[in-house]
Amino acid sequence: MHGTDETFTGFPPRAMTFLRGLAKNNRKEWFEEHRADYEDALRAPMRLLIDEVDVRLAEFIPEIIGSAKKSMFRIHRDVRFSKDKSPYKTNAACWFFHRDSGGGVGTEAAHGGAGFYFHLEPGDIMCGGGIWMPPRPALNRIRESLRDDYAGFAEIVQHRTFKRRFGALSEESMLTRMPRGYDPDHPAGAWLRYQSFTAGAAIAAEDIGSKKLPDVLAKHFAAMTPFVRWLNSALGLKPASAR
Repeated sequence: MHGTDETFTGFPPRAMTFLRGLAKNNRKEWFEEHRADYEDALRAPMRLLIDEVDVRLAEFIPEIIGSAKKSMFRIHRDVRFSKDKSPYKTNAACWFFHRDSGGGVGTEAAHGGAGFYFHLEPGDIMCGGGIWMPPRPALNRIRESLRDDYAGFAEIVQHRTFKRRFGALSEESMLTRMPRGYDPDHPAGAWLRYQSFTAGAAIAAEDIGSKKLPDVLAKHFAAMTPFVRWLNSALGLKPASAR
């Protein structure tokens, strides 16, 4: 277990209590008064969850890894370019990433390739996968692959198992027109207008407090593996057969 004999037993009820309180009192003084709740009820269980999911990923998509040091997103918001100066995020989240994708993990730029995501927030508990708002060079590579391998992509995201579990891909930030240089009648037309390639599924609230959560996430991530691998292949990130 990566140097610890502790195992994930679930997020305690105090985790959601802390996040609800933070949403109402998003300021440094309140956070410092409740830092122990953050450390004990959110950060420590999340690190254990990351380690246990990482063990499961090694079995079916070994190139994607979780790191207790790198995978968890910081609770502090980057307020430099935001009108909202609230110092803290009101969720906890982590990212499982391709081992060859380089830096940026655990930050707002955590998209050095496609990977898996887990999000914990009162009223919004979900997991997902793919690549969110990739920089222009990566987006162009994905679009070129869509143009050339439309059928391969369609087979994955239109498969009934994928659609039943995740529905359609998120249409967040979708362009209204076809990007320049692409045939407007191309069969991949709708996807060529996407700027993110992500899909997700809700997680039941009762699973959050359960030791079964790593298995719940692993089942979703296994179902999403062909999608993530297709995206990473477009970006030149290769699959692996073992760690």
